[in-house]
Amino acid sequence: MRALLVLNPHSRRGRQFRDVVRTELRRSGIEFVDDAGATALDAIVVAGGDGTLARTIGLALQRNLPIGLVPLGTFNDLARTLSIPADIREACALIASGATRSIDVARVNAAYYVNEASIGVSSRLTRLQKTRDKQRFGLLSILVSGFNAIGYLRPFHAEIEYDGKRERLKTVQLTVANSNHFGGFITVEDAALDDGWLDLYSVDVDRFTRLVSLANAVLAGKRQAADGVRTYRSRAFGVHTQRPHRITADGEPAGTTPAQFEVLHKALRVFVAPAAEGR
Repeated sequence: MRALLVLNPHSRRGRQFRDVVRTELRRSGIEFVDDAGATALDAIVVAGGDGTLARTIGLALQRNLPIGLVPLGTFNDLARTLSIPADIREACALIASGATRSIDVARVNAAYYVNEASIGVSSRLTRLQKTRDKQRFGLLSILVSGFNAIGYLRPFHAEIEYDGKRERLKTVQLTVANSNHFGGFITVEDAALDDGWLDLYSVDVDRFTRLVSLANAVLAGKRQAADGVRTYRSRAFGVHTQRPHRITADGEPAGTTPAQFEVLHKALRVFVAPAAEGR
């Protein structure tokens, strides 16, 4: 197998384990190159987190190449969803096994993602995170940014379009999820990476005290409506706001509203354990 190796040199773990990843790929019999323009490739190996993967999806789709994951990010949502081992040696061996699974990909404003895209307070949280702090403090820096983001908990009006319907919302957070596992700890029982659907969640919190009941509903992993949460399911969503709001997709900037979200059913192949092949 000959693969393009995409490694995030700006991440703390990317720098720390760069040589280990290269050694284990060679040990697994995988020849790799660093040039994205290289020809005769069989796969792309992404050594990083969900953001690094998101930036690579377009190339994988363009060249019809499967992606192998070596999880080096903070949350590694996709790796967790697909049960890809966190151990570098095991992850490289899994790629070398050659088994793949086709999963859905979501797209917004020409940006691809696999887990979730956000508008509102969590998008603000992402922008508050400083690269140097994430490199030094990891998850702790994200928790600190989360507390700071609460200070920006201000409702905004959004109009969503789906399946020929139009609805107006007053919300502090819109999330359009492609996966059943996102945000590092949220798992939704009746969603899947290959079901061909997107799930939109609107957080309609108007009082800080309601955040407790909302958090309980989210942690319970329920897609259905809960106090302070509206849920919608469709293959595509249009989102319009009174003024442009920034969007993040798997932690990466993805333009602003207005925006059109769509799902590409089973468009991406990802290396998985042989037992999960073809699911």
